[in-house]
Amino acid sequence: MTVLFRRTAPILRIFDIAKAREFYLDYLGFTVDWEHRFADGFPLYMQVSRGDLTLHLSEHHGDASPGATVYVEIDGAGELHAELKAKDYPYLKPGLEEDAGIGTILELTDPFGNRLRFVQPNP
Repeated sequence: MTVLFRRTAPILRIFDIAKAREFYLDYLGFTVDWEHRFADGFPLYMQVSRGDLTLHLSEHHGDASPGATVYVEIDGAGELHAELKAKDYPYLKPGLEEDAGIGTILELTDPFGNRLRFVQPNP
């Protein structure tokens, strides 16, 4: 049988569900695909997505450490920047960086110290 990798879903540690929803859903425009708890009062584990980008957000201590960086290749870095700039999110006002060797970079840090590095590669 041939090995076939189907998708990647980075797991990012979160500590506050309301802050995670505000950042990932309200600010970045992701939608919740599903949520899971082993029982009432247990930590939340959920999947969010926007287009082909899927992330897992977890309150579970052993799943991930804060401070991770997720590298995401995109088309439309300028459009995403304009979309985010137009929103009333007081905690982050990202800029665009042009790197001749890489492309256009839009880097965001979530409320838990995780970085999302959106890169539109040079042609």
